[in-house]
Amino acid sequence: MATSSAVLTPEPVLTRPETVVTGPAPRRSPSVLAAALAASWAVPLLLHAVALDVLLLPVLILTIAALIRVGGGLLDRLVVSAFLLCGAVMALGLLFSVWPWGLAPVPGAGLLLTTASVSGWLARRRPRIPLRLRGSDALVVATVAVVWHYVHHPVAGKSAADRLAYFVTSEDRMGHFSYFTGIRQVGGYAFLHQDAARTYMMTPSEAVYPQGSHFLLAWIDSLVTSSAQAGSALAMTNRYFLYVLAAYALFCGALVWAARWIGGPRLRGWRAAAVCATVAAVMMSGSMAELIERGFDSETIGLLFLALALALLVRPATGRAEFVLVAMAGLIAVTYVYNLYGALVGLALTAVLLVHRRRFTGRWVPVLAALAGAALVAALPSVFSVLTKLDVAKTSNLAGPMVIPDRPVFIGLGLLALVVATLPVNRRTGTGRMVLAVVLGAATVIGVFGAWQKATIGYYSYYFEKLTAAGLVIALLSLGLTGLMLPAAGSTAGTALRRRADLLLRSGLAAAAALALFGGVQWGVPSGWGHPSAWYDSPMLKWTRGEARSADIARPAAALTERDLRGATSPVIALYSNDAYLNLRSTCDCKAEEGADAEHRRPTTTRQARVPDPAAQAGLRGHDLRPRRPRAARSGPRCP
Repeated sequence: MATSSAVLTPEPVLTRPETVVTGPAPRRSPSVLAAALAASWAVPLLLHAVALDVLLLPVLILTIAALIRVGGGLLDRLVVSAFLLCGAVMALGLLFSVWPWGLAPVPGAGLLLTTASVSGWLARRRPRIPLRLRGSDALVVATVAVVWHYVHHPVAGKSAADRLAYFVTSEDRMGHFSYFTGIRQVGGYAFLHQDAARTYMMTPSEAVYPQGSHFLLAWIDSLVTSSAQAGSALAMTNRYFLYVLAAYALFCGALVWAARWIGGPRLRGWRAAAVCATVAAVMMSGSMAELIERGFDSETIGLLFLALALALLVRPATGRAEFVLVAMAGLIAVTYVYNLYGALVGLALTAVLLVHRRRFTGRWVPVLAALAGAALVAALPSVFSVLTKLDVAKTSNLAGPMVIPDRPVFIGLGLLALVVATLPVNRRTGTGRMVLAVVLGAATVIGVFGAWQKATIGYYSYYFEKLTAAGLVIALLSLGLTGLMLPAAGSTAGTALRRRADLLLRSGLAAAAALALFGGVQWGVPSGWGHPSAWYDSPMLKWTRGEARSADIARPAAALTERDLRGATSPVIALYSNDAYLNLRSTCDCKAEEGADAEHRRPTTTRQARVPDPAAQAGLRGHDLRPRRPRAARSGPRCP
C-alpha cells in the first residue's frame, strides 16, 4: 500500500468515508451503453437548438464527477472534474483543430460526452456524486465571490465600449486577445493554422507562444455564443475581458481549495479556517492582483492549473485510474497554458512515483505507458515551437514589465514549509515527503534559472519573476500541511447546537485573525498612522477604485509627445533609459505619433531623442526618467 498521506494526530476523525457499494460490479450491458451514447449526442443537439450550449459546461462537469471516485465531498469532486475537463479539451483541441467542424459546440461536446460514457461503461462505474459539504467549502466559494466582486466592480454596469478603457491598460492583454481571436477565427490552435493565424496575431506568435489558455477560452466562448462564429469584435472583446477577470477569481479560490486538499480530512474546524483565510488574504492583498492590470492572462490561468495539479500530486488521495487521469490532465493543461511551469509538474510527478511507489506495484507498465503518452502530447506544441522559430535562450532573458511576488511572504512561507515537512511526524507521511520534495525541487529550479540569468545578462529578468510566482503558489499550498501542526480544538460539551456555535465562533475568529495578519484588514479600527491600511492600498483595491493603470511607459511617452517630438521632421528613436523594454515601447509610441502626423512630416534620416541627464530630469514636468540598470532588448510580439 501507499505511504500514509495524513498526519497522525490524537483528534478523532469526524468525516465519514464515501459509501462503498457492495456486491458484484454492474454488467456491461449493451443497452446501457447505447442509451448513454444516444444521450451524449441528444443533449448537445437539444441545447444547441435552443441556443443554450453554455449549459453543456455543467453537464460535462457533472458527468465526469459522477464517474470518477475522488474525495468524499461535493466540492472536491466538482473541482477535480472541472480540472479533468479542461485538460481533455486542450488535448482534444489537436483534433478539433483539424477536423471540419472546428470549435462548433455540438461535435466537440458530443465527443467529450461519448468518451466519458464509453469510459464509464468499460470501467463498470455507476454514476454517483457525493452530496456531503464541508464547512470550509464556504471559505473556498466566498474567496471566489469576494475576489470577483472586487475585480468586476470597476466595469459593473458599464457598456462593452466603456469597458475598453480597462481592457487596453496593457500591451500583453492586447496580445493575448489577438491569440484568442485568431483561434476563434481559424477554429483551432494557431500553430496548426499558421498562414491563416498571421492575419490576427503578430508573427512568430502563431508558432511559438503557448496557446492552451486561449484555446480553452475560445472553446468556452463557442458554448457561450452557441456558435463557431466569433461575432462582432466589440462583443468578443467584452466576453474575453470577463473571462480573464473570472480566471483570477477562480485562481484565488483554487489556491484556497488546494491548500485545504493538501491538509486532508483532518484539516477542519478553526485550523481549516485559519489556513484558508491566510491563503485568501495573501492573494487578495498581495502583489499578485497586478496580474489583472498587467494583462498577464496566460500566467494567471497557468498558475491556476499549476495549483490544482500540484495539490492533487502532493496528496494523491485517488485510485490508480484517477491518479493517472489527474497526472495526464496536469501535464497537458499546465504545459499547454504556460510551458515554463511544466517542469514543476514533471518534478512533482517524478516525486510522487518515488514516494508512493508501492501503490503501483504490479501496474507499472500501464501507468508509465499512459504517463509517457501524456508527456508526448503535452510536449508537442513546445517541441514544435523550438524546432521552428523559438530561440529558447533569447526568450528566457526577455525584459519587460513584471509582477513581483511578495518576497517576505514567498521566502517566509517557503522556509516554514521546510520546517514543517522535516518534522519527524511528517517525514513518515507521504504528504510530508511530497511537500519537502516539491519545495526543494522548486527552489532548485528557481535558483538555477536565476543563476543562469545572472551569469548571462547580469540581473533577474521577466521570466525569473514568473518562476517566483510559481514558488509563491507552492509556498501557499504548503500551508495545508502547516495547518495540521496547529493544536486541535477539544470537544465542546453540551448540545449539538452549542457545539456548532462554538465551532463557528472559533473558525470565524481564526479567519478574521488571518485576514488581519496577512491581508492588512483592520476591521473598522482607525489607523494609528493617519493613512489607509495596507488592505486599502493593495493592488486589488486600487483596481476596484479605478486607480490601477499599467504605467510602464506612461512617463517617458508623455515626455516624448509633449516635448521631444515637437518640431520633429524625421523618424525618432527614443532612448530615455538603460531599460531596453522602456526604450522599445517609447520608440513604438513615437512611430504611432509620427503616423498620426505623417502628412505634415517628411521622413528623412533617423533622429535620436535626447537622453536627459540627471540634472535635467527635474525640469521634465514631473516625469521620472531616472536611468535603470541595463536590460536585454525585448523580442517577440511586443512591438510591431
